[in-house]
Amino acid sequence: MLSQDQEADCSLNLRSENTAVIATPLPRMASALRLAVVQLGVTASKTQNLERAGSLIRKAVKDGANLVALPECFNSPYGTKFFGKYAEKIPGESTDFLSKIAVETKAFIIGGSIPEEDGGKIYNTSTVYDPEGNMIAKHRKLHLFDIDIPGKITFKESDVLTAGSSFTTFDTPFCKVGIGICYDMRFPEVALCYTKLGCKLIVYPGAFNMTTGAAHWEAIQRGRAIDNQLYVATVSPARIPGDDYVAWGHSMIISPWGEVIAEAQDKEEIVVADLDLGRVDEVREQVPVSRQKRTDMYQVDFRE
Repeated sequence: MLSQDQEADCSLNLRSENTAVIATPLPRMASALRLAVVQLGVTASKTQNLERAGSLIRKAVKDGANLVALPECFNSPYGTKFFGKYAEKIPGESTDFLSKIAVETKAFIIGGSIPEEDGGKIYNTSTVYDPEGNMIAKHRKLHLFDIDIPGKITFKESDVLTAGSSFTTFDTPFCKVGIGICYDMRFPEVALCYTKLGCKLIVYPGAFNMTTGAAHWEAIQRGRAIDNQLYVATVSPARIPGDDYVAWGHSMIISPWGEVIAEAQDKEEIVVADLDLGRVDEVREQVPVSRQKRTDMYQVDFRE
């Protein structure tokens, strides 16, 4: 695992130019990773958010999930005016909850993200827990969401948040998993780095909005899956009209072939899919782009 305190850098060098559980029709294998993404309806009450997340995690595990992922800012509303108000130390209330629910359900839990306070700075941070309740990964959002689309949306996370500086992976009995948060998904270099690290699944808790979600949400994640020939999962908060920031929803799981194999709509729900990890190797053998890269012209390098 690349932890938060292990500085890692990856650069591209150019040498010349109502809650439902929706399961996919994939056949289930005894050794398959059953992934559930929980599109949680987030409120202004942290207590209520934690209680609701716990209920939906239990429901997902009852349906057979052994890895469950929550959305970005699952314990708080998303917005610069909320980050400081809801920020916690790690460990803290929300991460203690995640550890306990992992033990209770005996599942791997990706805790979406929470606003984390550390050393006077605030980060957008995802933590991951194994079935024994151990925190096995912590990812701080690498790329801060600073955009200005005239007449549509202006948002600047960097007014409040500090960016992380490490890639984050963790191991399961099924495969190695990479973690990104929302805007990280727009940067293909991150996914390329995770592929080079041996990941077969990348999970992005994310809260795209009604402008960027409609335009880019599905296209970007399918692109990351196709480029890297692995599974990609995104986990959005549910869409709540009237909120200061309205999330797009449509949490998805994408196959290594770029197929949408599971998709939520806009309301709170759980989607579940069995990931046939042998499919990753199969696609990479059929279309062997990793062996066909022009490393005489470009390559992905790591710096630690």
